[in-house]
Amino acid sequence: MTPPSRILLPLLLPALLALGPATPCSPRPNATRFVCTEPTLSTFPAGLPPTTAAVSVEFTALAALVPAALAGLPRLQELHLSSNRLAALPEGLLRPVPALRVLDLTNNLLADLPADVFAAAGRLRHLVLQGNRLRALRPAWFRHLPRLRWLDLAANELAEVPPEVFRPLRSLRSLDLSRNRLASLAPGALAGLRALEQLDLEGNGLGTLPPAAFASTPALRLLFLQNNELRELPAGIFVPLRHLRVLDLARNRLRALELPPRPPGPALDLDISGNPWGCECPLLALLRRAAPRLTATRDTLCASPARYRGQEVASVSRAGDAGCEPEGDGQRSPDP
Repeated sequence: MTPPSRILLPLLLPALLALGPATPCSPRPNATRFVCTEPTLSTFPAGLPPTTAAVSVEFTALAALVPAALAGLPRLQELHLSSNRLAALPEGLLRPVPALRVLDLTNNLLADLPADVFAAAGRLRHLVLQGNRLRALRPAWFRHLPRLRWLDLAANELAEVPPEVFRPLRSLRSLDLSRNRLASLAPGALAGLRALEQLDLEGNGLGTLPPAAFASTPALRLLFLQNNELRELPAGIFVPLRHLRVLDLARNRLRALELPPRPPGPALDLDISGNPWGCECPLLALLRRAAPRLTATRDTLCASPARYRGQEVASVSRAGDAGCEPEGDGQRSPDP
């Protein structure tokens, strides 16, 4: 007698083959969040329920999106597409999702974006384009984003920031331009960013800054300029920044530093590590005022004058200089 299992298997096999391979990350009906990190996924999932408020398709093989990929998702507020293989976006991709608040495109292959890609995204709050291949900023991208609060453009290939390009972003609080190719910052590059509180320019190779670089950012609280090629800073460059709380100047080529008088409030967190400082009286007086919120690593050495060359800046500052006498503004100058 033939075992029942041997009879059923030939009958079931054609039915199983007809179903085909299982679709990775199938959507669930009436769900509000869809998450897929399946490495083999190569097309954007279809059939997402209209109740979906957040979509996360990350670390997959997704290389392209059709213009109607987000059709039927009127409630979508978050779209996370990081760590895929996207090299382009369709111009009308965001039209079906006017409620979108967060768009994350980190670590893709985007070298450019359509001019009007954000034209229907007026409610966008967070836009993350970090880790792509963007070479230039188009003013048209930002014309329709008055509510944007967070813009991350780090780790791209940007060689310049055009003047006025960010002017429409009147609500922007955080701007990350770190790890690009900015050798200089054009006058007016930050125009219009009066609400900006955090600016990151770390790791760009900046050799200079315009005297009025921060005149348009009076609300700035955190400024990161470390790992650049700055040799000197224009006089009065930090005067507009009355609310500044963190200033990172580590690993540049600075020899001197000027800071404006501080208003009442928290002390400034200042990192001067890894610069060849000239340990003359004005700098020593400034650093004593900054203590104990001063960061200077053990390799932060005085390059001049000769009597201090090779000594740690922090130690020289703490010890003081008998050749410096106090002046009315708290600065010190050498004896004649």
